[in-house]
Amino acid sequence: MGGVAMCAMAVQVAMGPAWADESAMLRLLRVLHARGSITTEEFEELQAVAETEAGGKAEASPKVEGTAETTVDLQSVRSGAGAALGESQSAGSILSESKASHWYDRLSIRGYVQMRYHLVNDDGGVPLNVPADRSVSGTDSFLIRRGRLILSGDVGERVFVYVQPDMNASPTDGQFSMQLRDLYADVALDAEKEFRIRVGQSKVPFGFVNMQSSQNRMPLERADALNSAVEGERDLGAFLYWAPSEIRDRFRHLVASGLKGSGDYGVAGLGVYSGQGLNRSDRNGDVHVVGRLAYPWELPGGQYFETALQAYTGRFVVDTEAVTLPGLAGVTGVPEARSDGIADERIGVTAVWYPQPFGIEAEWNWGRGPTLSRDRERVESDFLHGGYVQVQYRLEALGGVILPFARWQRNAGGRKFARNAPDTRLEEVDAGIEWSPLKELEIAITYTHTFRRTNTRMAGYPETTDAHRVGFQVQWNY
Repeated sequence: MGGVAMCAMAVQVAMGPAWADESAMLRLLRVLHARGSITTEEFEELQAVAETEAGGKAEASPKVEGTAETTVDLQSVRSGAGAALGESQSAGSILSESKASHWYDRLSIRGYVQMRYHLVNDDGGVPLNVPADRSVSGTDSFLIRRGRLILSGDVGERVFVYVQPDMNASPTDGQFSMQLRDLYADVALDAEKEFRIRVGQSKVPFGFVNMQSSQNRMPLERADALNSAVEGERDLGAFLYWAPSEIRDRFRHLVASGLKGSGDYGVAGLGVYSGQGLNRSDRNGDVHVVGRLAYPWELPGGQYFETALQAYTGRFVVDTEAVTLPGLAGVTGVPEARSDGIADERIGVTAVWYPQPFGIEAEWNWGRGPTLSRDRERVESDFLHGGYVQVQYRLEALGGVILPFARWQRNAGGRKFARNAPDTRLEEVDAGIEWSPLKELEIAITYTHTFRRTNTRMAGYPETTDAHRVGFQVQWNY
């Protein structure tokens, strides 16, 4: 029997039922090809055979061109497979060796880009300022809002790594630049990977909308009330996550199926992080502590409903600068703020009825955090609250998936990541539609009416009222 036929049957039966996994077969074929045991032509032919078998499209041993059909004794084929693979090594040991020496083969590269254009009408009043989106401007035009490149994969049996830079990030000051978003490792504490510790720079588990990838979100930006807890969504720290294997699969399904899930942050999460925000050094030697409980319920008929409770506590160090004092024209002063930080703590609730086809998403949080006093002489801890309610509908039409949505959001409290942590007020309504004609392409248009929004970049922190904007976005995934 020819070498290619021998290897074909080795792949098909020598490994037994435990090896009837497509990825395992294909990895074995790559090992054989790399060792020179089979030619490139034979590898391509056998790869097609393995893929056909994995799909259940063939019942019998494949007939390789140039060979006659043969009834083969199972034991003899397995013996022959052993010879083809080498008497001193089994298929499993070869694959294990390959995994150990070629961990980089299991890394994947993916990403997405979001390009935007905004039309803004603020009626000539106080300019509209949306801290998270520079394209909301009367003087700006096209903007690459996000340009992400993600490298991730299992580098060992219990270690998963994730690296994500942003190719066109928006620092607080200056022009756009490359910025580190994620750089972390998940270390599994058990073979089933139900317990894991995440160390490095990663998302803080507070708020569904914060953990949900911008690649999957329908509104162009996150709701301010939840995002103000952790602007940039990430920080340096260590987090312990736990979820049963079947629930971890469910979290992944809610993303992969296009239902706009938040990803797998466990049923229970507990962690510590520096608390100063994305790409910022700690400034008081104190950590924030965060905890979260979440569960994605599967109801009769296959409907998914997720609920969550989350909270954090810590002390935040505020940046200060000179500000005009109220009632004293031309008189400025720098607010006092404790150098060891100001009390910063919140609790939030989440409820998500996934769009199958109708969906509703709601979150609200309460707490206290750094806030500029009314006389602007000091920054102190004060009450804050806010949240959002969003409705959406998912339907297949126009050759793809269409998701119309609407969102109302409100926020009241200090914005700790802005200089002086000014007291802010926000109320907005968004309505839009997202169309995905291809899995690699999404087109969105959103109308936003701003009832009121504090401009935290202007002296005196005036409010923009009765403003309108229309945002257009093209997103391509790869």
